[in-house]
Amino acid sequence: MRYLPHTPVEIEEMLRVIDARTIDALFDPIPKEVRLQGPLAIEPSLDEASLLDELSMLAEKNRATRMLSFLGAGIYDHPVPTAVDQLLLRGEFYTAYTPYQAEVAQGTLQAIFEFQTIVCELFGMPVANASMYDGASAAAEAALMARRLTKRTHVLVTTGVHPEYAETIRTYVRGMPGGSSQIETVENDDTGTLDLASLKKKLEAGDGKPSAVACVVVGYPNFYGCIGDLRKIADICHEHGALLVTCSADPFSLALLEPPGALGVDIAVGEGQPLGVPPQNGGPGCGLFACRDDRAFLQQIPGRLCGETIDKNGQRGYVLTLATREQHIRRDRATSNICTNHSLCALAVTIRMSLLGKSGFVEVAKQCLAKTEYLKKKLVETGAWELPYPAPTFNEFVARKKKGDVAPLLSRLENEGILAGVPLARFEPDRTSDLLIAVTERHKKADLDRFALLMQK
Repeated sequence: MRYLPHTPVEIEEMLRVIDARTIDALFDPIPKEVRLQGPLAIEPSLDEASLLDELSMLAEKNRATRMLSFLGAGIYDHPVPTAVDQLLLRGEFYTAYTPYQAEVAQGTLQAIFEFQTIVCELFGMPVANASMYDGASAAAEAALMARRLTKRTHVLVTTGVHPEYAETIRTYVRGMPGGSSQIETVENDDTGTLDLASLKKKLEAGDGKPSAVACVVVGYPNFYGCIGDLRKIADICHEHGALLVTCSADPFSLALLEPPGALGVDIAVGEGQPLGVPPQNGGPGCGLFACRDDRAFLQQIPGRLCGETIDKNGQRGYVLTLATREQHIRRDRATSNICTNHSLCALAVTIRMSLLGKSGFVEVAKQCLAKTEYLKKKLVETGAWELPYPAPTFNEFVARKKKGDVAPLLSRLENEGILAGVPLARFEPDRTSDLLIAVTERHKKADLDRFALLMQK
């Protein structure tokens, strides 16, 4: 059925006001030779039953209905209960967008407030916003926020930050005075974690001049799965007046690790996808963003912030707060050009985390850690693989093939129905023997044993 919102009388009145004879006259400025002269060359529409049959036939062409996946590198395959999808289909959530009118959007605002509360508990920090686009945009916004807070220009991005996060930060900064020259890289050491001596050297301006570094961005755990000493990094940063920003690609790690807020981190960001959104072609994501409870920080936090208040009758209510109008109309004066949030994805995270509860959240993390350690041991026992980094990991690690490149192996395992991991050569061309492998609670012991067996052939 076509959607016709205007009656013929209304259409006639609108045409009269703009002095147009017909609707077709509105297209007169478009040259006739570029207009569509007939129907589109597409198949005719199908009835519902025929369409479902067609989709079923297309689905049957897939080689496997489900492949055993060890892919990670920022997107993780944690199972999401069906209840999450069903609750997301409720009309008041599915159609909600910008809840400016608090009097008609209390449900949406409360959901956002609960999401912020969950993010605060995850990161151990007192303030969180209403989500960002994804982990990469959250990291970039954190870097810009640090520049505004410190009045400094330079950003140090460690090699332990996801390469695509790092590229997003460079893209955000590129159009500003100084551009990409203000982004510098700090290398890891042989353990797979940040080289603290290199960090100190980068932070020291020399000649008694104050450091120009606004912040240091690190992964927690980092891109290679390694976990460094955040407390030491924070102390070094603060000694030189720089802020510390952490990026957590899989927040399930925070069920077992000390939260960033307890270790001196100033801004903590992450990717919410693992907490409630299936890995669908690499997305969509849901950026997590939290920071210290400081007035200056509150005034500079990007995106939206939902607060709790009391209405005229003394009842609890929720409103958008500290959202400067410059974010929507005077963009050149905005603290951020993110004027929305991934509310549906954030709601999925909220529902999923509520279903898990604290004990369930910790149990998932324990399973991920235990299964990862089991697979690491099995791979080393094959004699064909080694672990290049001795630093502790959570659910992701780098395995190095002792002989040859991993590319032929990946192709062979794909034919076996296994996605063996992400080759690091995708990001670092010379690392043709290194594979980034991720394990979640979805993997069974039999899956890990089969994988290890095939990896030694």
